[in-house]
Amino acid sequence: MKIAKIINNNVVSVYQADGTELVVMGRGIAFKKKSGEDVEQHKIQKVFALKNKKASDNFKMLLREVPIELMVIVEETISYSCQTLGKQLNENIYISLTDHVNFAIERHQQGIEIKNALLWEIKQLYKEEFQIGLRMLEQIRHKMNLELPEDEAAFIAIHIVNAEMNEEVNTTINITRFMHSIIHIVKYHFKTDFDEDSLSYFRFITHLKFFAQRVIHNTHYDDNYDHLYNMIKEQHREAAACTEKIKIFVSKEYGHFLTNEEMLYLTVHIERVAKCMR
Repeated sequence: MKIAKIINNNVVSVYQADGTELVVMGRGIAFKKKSGEDVEQHKIQKVFALKNKKASDNFKMLLREVPIELMVIVEETISYSCQTLGKQLNENIYISLTDHVNFAIERHQQGIEIKNALLWEIKQLYKEEFQIGLRMLEQIRHKMNLELPEDEAAFIAIHIVNAEMNEEVNTTINITRFMHSIIHIVKYHFKTDFDEDSLSYFRFITHLKFFAQRVIHNTHYDDNYDHLYNMIKEQHREAAACTEKIKIFVSKEYGHFLTNEEMLYLTVHIERVAKCMR
């Protein structure tokens, strides 16, 4: 493995035989080295392979100013997220998460803390991602001796959700606010709280993520479920009445008209989750 370009003392880029570029990191890996020389295998700590050239270029630029300890934590967090969530994440998370946490550390060292206005919603709606955020904060505390606030775990969670759904940060924030509004409607329609540990609640939240995504982007399911929806509406009248409230809200606030297929799936999920409400 030969060095193609030295990014800093701890980071180099190399090319594989098939032309794929890798970013290789290790403490002192480029010290007293030149392009064309071999990488010392025992110094390699992490290897990154970003397929998108623009993402790769931005990542290399970012690595010039990021401590190696943080990059090791970021890479481990992303790998852990993929394993825990069972999903592939958009590779742009290497840039967005690294940049955000590096800036958060700089702010913290300057005594500047930024509150996350959606902390409560993120804790409720993205529980697994939030726990990953808390785990990353613990690693930063342990390995870098820095105590970042809980709000940062929520910001980390948003970046993970972005990468899951292949969205921008602002879009994910809008999706989160939308989901919170829908949950509020359901909760107050049935005048009780959710059992947040139930499988039905988990399925409902998962459905809401993609429902919210469609509303934000104004895309629809096909509207060819009239007969089936009418049957479901008769069987689950209370859940259907709640879905009608959601339809009015979405139309008024987002200009999105729900199809009968969307109404059908919402009603089914609301019926399930209502049975598990406290």
